[in-house]
Amino acid sequence: MSIKIKDETLGMWLGVLGVAFFAVTLPMTRLATGTAEAPQLSPWFVTLGRAALAGVLSVIFLVATRSPRPAPHHWKPLGLALLGNAVGYPLLLGYALRVVTASHAAVITALLPLVSAMVAAWVLHQRARLGFWICAVVGSLLVVVFSVLRAQQHGHGFGLEWADLLLVGAVIAASFGYIYGSQVTPALGAERVICWVCAMALPVTLPATFALWPQQPVAASAWAGFVYVGVFSMWIGFFAWYRGLALGGALRVSQTQLLQPFLSILASIPLLGEPLDVVTLGFAAAVVATVVAGKRLSQPSAGRQPAPFKPAPEAPAP
Repeated sequence: MSIKIKDETLGMWLGVLGVAFFAVTLPMTRLATGTAEAPQLSPWFVTLGRAALAGVLSVIFLVATRSPRPAPHHWKPLGLALLGNAVGYPLLLGYALRVVTASHAAVITALLPLVSAMVAAWVLHQRARLGFWICAVVGSLLVVVFSVLRAQQHGHGFGLEWADLLLVGAVIAASFGYIYGSQVTPALGAERVICWVCAMALPVTLPATFALWPQQPVAASAWAGFVYVGVFSMWIGFFAWYRGLALGGALRVSQTQLLQPFLSILASIPLLGEPLDVVTLGFAAAVVATVVAGKRLSQPSAGRQPAPFKPAPEAPAP
């Protein structure tokens, strides 16, 4: 029991570490793609290029560590993780951020932890008591309210846009990618899961990256954003994130993403010189409280343990 508790605690901290890497994805993607008025790199180039960059690093890692090939029943969840995390989320996010601000996008993507928990309950059959779901909903509402207030404070305002449909699609895509990736992490290891995901995409992403290479001058800040989302958002961050989901339970660890907007603000203090206000600290403390309470209430009732990953039966030989 004590070993299980230690694994769950380690999983939560690894989840926080992964979220810390992901926290800068929104502003870095905005830097990379630019705006509708001042476009930089195209969303397609950023999506495929970041996956190609991570894919090259992944091949080097897999070869250096002499990683074995995944078993046949691992390819389906790896493929779904690829569609969700390497294609769906960054592509939809990139197009949405050409229309709306990062603050606006943060309001919609604040629902990602709740949606991830719902997908984990559905796909992995992980169960939690009612108190966990109450904490998850309250935490999500706190982040949404905070994001709206912050957007209005900075004069961005908030109103539903057609791009919000893209953001909702991005949230759903990322949730399925996270959960299916965590499903095979115990067998393959977190590092190999994201490496195989990125390596699988290379036959498409690498030639597409060269074909879409920008012909017009691109700002250095856009290239910096591109490198960040390729190395940290698409690769290194998943080393910690997938491991955290597998160790701590995808349902409960997914709630650490509620901290992402606040970690983004903390990162902007040294990077952008933005001030930290009392309202932000208050909302952050309230969200941390919901995450801690949710972890304590996430244990399923007796006799309702999460179902382990079962590979699909192989077809009989003809």
